[in-house]
Amino acid sequence: MTETPGIRYYDLRQVSGQSTHVDVDMGVIESAGTTFYNKAVIRVLGPRGWGILQIDNYTPVSGKKFEELLASAEKLALVADDTVNIGDAPRTILAVPPVKEDCRNVSIEEKAELLLAIEKAADLPLVTSRRANYLERIENVRFMDSSGSEYSYECCRSGFSVMAVASRNGIVQMGYEPDHTIRGFNLRHREDMGRKAAEMAVSLLDAGLAKGGKMHAILDPELAGVFAHEAVGHASEGDLIEEGNSVLKGRTGEKIGHASLTIVDDPSLHEFGFEPVDAEGIAVARTEIIRAGRVNSFLHNRQTLAAIGNGVAGHARAMPGEPPLVRMSNTFIEAGDATDEEIFSECKNGIFLAGSRGGQVDPGRGVFQFNAEYGYLIENGEKTRMVRDVSLSGEILKTLHGIVLCGKERVMHSGYCGKGGQSVPVSDGAPLVLLRDAVVGGSGVD
Repeated sequence: MTETPGIRYYDLRQVSGQSTHVDVDMGVIESAGTTFYNKAVIRVLGPRGWGILQIDNYTPVSGKKFEELLASAEKLALVADDTVNIGDAPRTILAVPPVKEDCRNVSIEEKAELLLAIEKAADLPLVTSRRANYLERIENVRFMDSSGSEYSYECCRSGFSVMAVASRNGIVQMGYEPDHTIRGFNLRHREDMGRKAAEMAVSLLDAGLAKGGKMHAILDPELAGVFAHEAVGHASEGDLIEEGNSVLKGRTGEKIGHASLTIVDDPSLHEFGFEPVDAEGIAVARTEIIRAGRVNSFLHNRQTLAAIGNGVAGHARAMPGEPPLVRMSNTFIEAGDATDEEIFSECKNGIFLAGSRGGQVDPGRGVFQFNAEYGYLIENGEKTRMVRDVSLSGEILKTLHGIVLCGKERVMHSGYCGKGGQSVPVSDGAPLVLLRDAVVGGSGVD
């Protein structure tokens, strides 16, 4: 490998590939096409901090030409303000799971027809608007660094979403169903997703309004997974810990939740957030953020690992052509041993909250607010009346203590997470969970 005085470390990550999209609105293909890209990032760790060189349409070079690129990045490193050190970590690459059907073997015309059929399936009475989107990315990743580490792999991610809007007498409601995978093409025989989105939108027209307040709540796997990701996962990211913008800072070993609660981030899991190796060439592995109710481990890149410790590297991720950041991958609440019947019986009277329609979290202050897609009142341990416009809010640490039962089956949901101007594929999930004394927002009245 090239050795240059004044450079403590360097790496290069090149991502080339293709992105295909199809957008359908009310039975009309609005846009469809494929774009190609080839981007590289060269990072040089100089006497103090990083110098980062971003290159479009990168052609691999060696010898003097590569040394010139390093020299350009080194000049940028010389103006770095902060002193950076990096920790060492294991180097291993995992195999990418095989795809069931290669997206490249399906024409864009067939993709559009299949997406149109999914969107058409949402055409139910009272539905006034329908939309569907498809996106696939096939990426070839090549990495090398000054320690002699090298790897390369190819990964395909594809997915779609369908939305239906229903209206009646001035009331407007929406249903939304997404599905993303690393297993290849996923548009065949999926009309049920369109119908499901439409049926939810129509059902919400008849849903009542819940009264807000403090009550027991059962969270479905999607909403509980969003809580794990947004409220706990972000608070465990090493850069936020280092900056002091996390309620978990300084709490290693502290009991902050029920003994049955374990929250994990695992980039090695074959879900949508899977990474065979992280963006710094570091091995990925299961990391238990909270273990048996206690703060156990933070998520790190090499820099934050050296700065604050308590955790493992292998959590650096990046979009093509962008420098790596500390990011989550597949984040979830571990399954427990409670049956659904036990969870509903223990809740007795309260509310069932399902799905997610966004929200906000402040990991520094330790507060959050999430909107559920819908809910059901729980009376005498049974789901009764459907309700809409409900939310879950509170303090992260208090809420963790309130999760007292976890169901036996974990279910994952996929999507994208934004941070620092970058969006990366993730999954989050949970089993059914019982949350005592939840703060539920609603617009109903007695």
